[in-house]
Amino acid sequence: MLLSHRIRLEATPEQRDYFARAAGTARKVWNWAVAEWQRQIALGQQPDAMKLKKQFNGIKYAHPDWLDAEGRPWLRTIHRDAHAQPFAYLERAWRRYYEQRQAGKKAYPPTFKRKGRCRDSFYIANDRIRFEGKCVVLPKIGEVLLAELLRFPGKIMGACVSREADHWYLAVQVKLPEQLARLQRQGDGVVGVDLGVSAAAVLSNGEKIAAPRPLRASQRRLRIRGRRHARKLKAAKARAGITGAIPKGVRLPVSRNRKKDARALARLHAHITHVRTDFIHKLTTRLCRENQAIAIEDLNVSGMLANHRLAHAIADVGFYEIRRQLQYKAQRYETTLVLADRWYPSSKLCSTCGAHYTGLKLGERNWTCACGARHDRDVNAAINLQRLATGALVARTALPEASHAATHGTAAGEVPAAGGKVTPVRYEHGQQDGSGQEENGVHLCAPFR
Repeated sequence: MLLSHRIRLEATPEQRDYFARAAGTARKVWNWAVAEWQRQIALGQQPDAMKLKKQFNGIKYAHPDWLDAEGRPWLRTIHRDAHAQPFAYLERAWRRYYEQRQAGKKAYPPTFKRKGRCRDSFYIANDRIRFEGKCVVLPKIGEVLLAELLRFPGKIMGACVSREADHWYLAVQVKLPEQLARLQRQGDGVVGVDLGVSAAAVLSNGEKIAAPRPLRASQRRLRIRGRRHARKLKAAKARAGITGAIPKGVRLPVSRNRKKDARALARLHAHITHVRTDFIHKLTTRLCRENQAIAIEDLNVSGMLANHRLAHAIADVGFYEIRRQLQYKAQRYETTLVLADRWYPSSKLCSTCGAHYTGLKLGERNWTCACGARHDRDVNAAINLQRLATGALVARTALPEASHAATHGTAAGEVPAAGGKVTPVRYEHGQQDGSGQEENGVHLCAPFR
């Protein structure tokens, strides 16, 4: 199993300077490769990443664009991994672009990277990195102090150094054997989780977990610092005699105060990200550690973000990140993760009698069923999801003869059998309302084997 550990680097000023130059090298090589790829396409040729790499190796120590003011190849001061890996990344990006176009999805080709507008990072191969206690030995610069020890004891597959605000981080990919990847669960519960905006997660036991909403809490400070930084940029344009957009290729002089404000704004954005990530990690770890089966909805997050009235709040919670972390942590804890179909009416099904209330609107937080049961829509949805998880867990443990789902109007879904084989199991029972939703299955994330 591949896991990644991101560690902050306690680098010296000289090491920070090397990191910045290596990240700039990776960006410059990427831009050269994108321009050459586009040129060959315009000529009717079929570009290839390996051929581009060989072409670049033939000019990188001789072409004037890659020589310093004294005529020496400045690439020799940067380790080769920083300017070799962008070609592999570019080939992967173009392949994904063509695959998405063939699938009929909206696709965008790789574009150029601009300094200050892209993520500063560079790659290090696994044979060029070594850990010695709380230090890491990197090529060209030697030992760099780490903020903590490497968490995973497996085989190192590669690493990436990146910058966030004014700190540099080392993300290490480690391949762990099965016995080391597994973690011990502390409980064997079954829970349904309804993700929302008013509460980040509502559990089937009635517990509502509020999100910290760091972006909302920091919105005023963001506006203040953003305006402050914009005023200094406007003053720099006025001193340079520029009105309107900055012409391509023109770089404005950067004052110390402008640099200071840019760092403060970047630190605030990093703080918002860290608060949200800390909350999501604690929530997903708790759910996987305490339960043997979890059910969540397969939400169309990109479609939800198209609603501009809710996009801000939805993005501040981090729906997709919660699902992503649950998927890989469920494998480590051997927890069954059930993804209910996105059209499954979890909020509209009465958890008492199974009736389907089709008239439920988004603004109705509570509703009363014809049977007399009064529901909180979020808690009711979580209970229905819990019953999906219960049915899926029963079906999984009862293979090869699976049991029916544990709630009316639901389906047992696709159940992974031993050895990774997927056995489709579907039942149509309960109240049939003609919507066709009772035929939708439930998709499982198989536990780590």
